[in-house]
Amino acid sequence: MNGNDAINEATGEREVKRLDFRGGPFAATIPLVFFIIWAITLSVTNLVTERALILGIVIGVGIGLFFVKSKWADYAQSLISGMAQPVGIVAIIAWFWAGMFATLLSAGGLVDGLIWFGFQTGLEGGGYVVLTFLLASLFSTAVGTGYGTVATFGILMYPAGIVLGADPVILLAAILSGAVFGDNLAPVSDTTIVSATTQDADVPGVVRSRFKYSVFAAVPAALLFYFTGGGGQTGDAALVAELESEVAASGLLMLIPFALVLYLALSGQHLITSLTWGILAVIVFILFMDVPLTSVLNIYENSAGDAVVEGALIEGISGYFNMAILILFIMASAHLLEAAGTMERIKDFFLGIIKNVVRRAELTMFGIVAFLNVFITINTAAEIAAAPFVRKIGEEMNIHPYRRANFLDTVTSALGYIFPWSAGVLLAWTTIQTAAENYDYVTVVSPMEVFPFVYQGWGLLIVMFVAGWTGWGLRFKGKNGEEVKPGDEK
Repeated sequence: MNGNDAINEATGEREVKRLDFRGGPFAATIPLVFFIIWAITLSVTNLVTERALILGIVIGVGIGLFFVKSKWADYAQSLISGMAQPVGIVAIIAWFWAGMFATLLSAGGLVDGLIWFGFQTGLEGGGYVVLTFLLASLFSTAVGTGYGTVATFGILMYPAGIVLGADPVILLAAILSGAVFGDNLAPVSDTTIVSATTQDADVPGVVRSRFKYSVFAAVPAALLFYFTGGGGQTGDAALVAELESEVAASGLLMLIPFALVLYLALSGQHLITSLTWGILAVIVFILFMDVPLTSVLNIYENSAGDAVVEGALIEGISGYFNMAILILFIMASAHLLEAAGTMERIKDFFLGIIKNVVRRAELTMFGIVAFLNVFITINTAAEIAAAPFVRKIGEEMNIHPYRRANFLDTVTSALGYIFPWSAGVLLAWTTIQTAAENYDYVTVVSPMEVFPFVYQGWGLLIVMFVAGWTGWGLRFKGKNGEEVKPGDEK
């Protein structure tokens, strides 16, 4: 097989060809460490752009090349194998479909309809932010993708919230928090499925067992969003007066395709299937509304004789081209950690400090998952990397698979939308930049500004740390695989 990875014919498992680095296995982190420092520096200096971030990860990969002791060809092939992992491709496809759907809803007037609704009902400021958090939580739980939620709500709810007096930073944090909620709890979420299957647990049981953790984080998050979400542009009387004369209730008809996507997703349809039907439904509505069909797709020749493609469909896709490239390189760099044996070293280190103490074991699982999320910024990829460690530690301590899956998924889902260099936050930043191109009143929030206020994410981290420290919710595995309370396992 001509590639860095091979398939073991006896076990059917993927075998990763080993890479040796000067300085040992942890030298494999150099590309990602360089990228993280690069991203933070750009964010602090307000110079961050998608193209600059891509350049940073490319430079990091190039630097890593000079630290590898193995053949450079093996290093290059390992990067390609990392890019080819399905988890990254699935995320990119989800962005494209969700982007098309959200941009079409916007072209159909849903943003205007939401603004009209806010004016009529007086819903503004913190109240609007709470509504956004709740709707984003519902949407992400239904469709099973936090990334798709960020792409949709960043284009729809964010612009309307700016007009209705929501604080831009807190509003974006509410969208990210809703994505956290659904990514963690949705039965159809890839993180939920991965956390369950890698720990030999059933998905429905995992979802039931983690519901209490999600709610314990969500209630205070909603209250915080209400009390901190105001302070936006409600005082801009000129802007409000102008928009009040322009917006209309007809845009709320776009909630019907939105509801259709929710229904199909909750019925068990695949995300792509649900969004495709939603896209078709929006186009049908647009045909019967006073909206030009060119807003959906317009191909023509400009005065210079060049072909031009415009409209919501292409805008929904092209807004994520740079992010797609960036994520592929991040996936490639994260794959180096597996190829270099860095993951194995991490596992051995933590196993040495547990010493058969359950509290240490659970806090160690928490720590491993959090550590890997620092470097692997796509949450599902980080979860896949952490899963063997969590399973090994949990099985040795007889911790129930549900409990192991909850530590794995909850910490991953939270951090995937907190770190300024994480895919979720960068995607949100990219999305609102697209919104700002269509609505001149939209404020673009930087990744460094928003991460302290992702209340649902921070809440989940606190809840799971307390659970590990106190043993709240701890269950062991009984003789027949059932959950048993401490003291009843024998």
